[in-house]
Amino acid sequence: MLIGIVGKANVGKSTFFKSSTLAEVETGNRPFVTIKPNHGTGYVKVDCVDKEFNKQCNPRFGFCIDHKRFVPVDLLDVAGLVPGAHEGKGLGSQFLDDLNEADALVHVIDISGSTDEEGKPVPALSYNPENDIKFLETELDYWYLRILKKGWEKFSRTIKQENQDIKKALTKQLSGLRVTETIVQKSIKELNLIHQPTEWSEEDLLNLATSLRKATKPIVIAANKIDVPGAKLNFEKIKSKFPDYKIVPCSAESELALREASKHNLIKYIPGENTFEILQKEKLSEKQLQALDFIKTNVLKEYNSTGVQEVLDFIVFNILEYIAIFPGGVNKLTDKDGNTLPDCFLLPKNSTALNFAYKVHKDLGDKFIRAIDVKKKLQVGRDHQLKQDKFIRAIDVKKKLQVGRDHQLKHRNVIEIVADR
Repeated sequence: MLIGIVGKANVGKSTFFKSSTLAEVETGNRPFVTIKPNHGTGYVKVDCVDKEFNKQCNPRFGFCIDHKRFVPVDLLDVAGLVPGAHEGKGLGSQFLDDLNEADALVHVIDISGSTDEEGKPVPALSYNPENDIKFLETELDYWYLRILKKGWEKFSRTIKQENQDIKKALTKQLSGLRVTETIVQKSIKELNLIHQPTEWSEEDLLNLATSLRKATKPIVIAANKIDVPGAKLNFEKIKSKFPDYKIVPCSAESELALREASKHNLIKYIPGENTFEILQKEKLSEKQLQALDFIKTNVLKEYNSTGVQEVLDFIVFNILEYIAIFPGGVNKLTDKDGNTLPDCFLLPKNSTALNFAYKVHKDLGDKFIRAIDVKKKLQVGRDHQLKQDKFIRAIDVKKKLQVGRDHQLKHRNVIEIVADR
């Protein structure tokens, strides 16, 4: 899973990325601070199951604070966009090519209206951030259209002459954009493209490009710089104007400040929460204390969080519909080194116990035997879906407890895989 962080220059993309990852990236108040894409590890938050077992987990990857488990996800911060990016203007071609592998996008906008369309600073509230949402949609749609139209005349003639299945042919042509046959079929049906591809108009192709883009690059909007006076009014207008989008009020600078302070043990802060505790007041300057107070009053109390964690969690669990699965067992939650619940994996919705076995290790999948619902201590069938708040283990053959290989996983399951020895 890869999440792309996108938007025009100078809206706080790199600050959002850094606050999510604490990676050392350059940030600044000028266009094209980001030239090459920055890869990093962000984290999504789930309630850790260790509390339910009265244990303290020891994560191998990610971390856990007060029974809140933070599970790694890959993030990509790409170069800022300018109008005409799909035509190669600015760093547009590079930006769009970098997004090929992204499963979803975080669109960071400057909700305070203090950055113009080219990414240059302007007085707050002097620019309408609504333009940026339309602007990104246009650039992405025309990027998809460019790819779709590449060799279209020859492609459409071949489809007609050889009586090929348009769904399969389009899927193959657009596989680099993660387009599936199911997605293509749905788009063609919704757009009523029942006539021959050779007869599809420019408008038909653009509508198809838009439909495919929406299906393969879902977007959550991070309304950044929400702490700037007057930004809240812009936020309310944007929410009303674009009801189909998830739009989250954000202050990436506030999140970065809190995470840095927490990293140095100056405060206790759980990302995504609406409060923090100062641990070493004597080590903080008056200016730093004032900044923390500003964040607490104008961001956390006003919006219930800085928004950064909420954006990532919403994309992974609500848009992409992944579930968090913990390897474990009824009588033993530790690994060979004595670490309690050291792993937590993110799997797509409707994953089965067998899928999970392969996620852990190929050999476990090849030799998979069975699993059981740990909480209810009930055997489950091979087609049973695992869901949130159930705990499943695949058990040793000697214990003679059955679990179906196609048993489907649910969020926060605990699984122990049993394999043939």
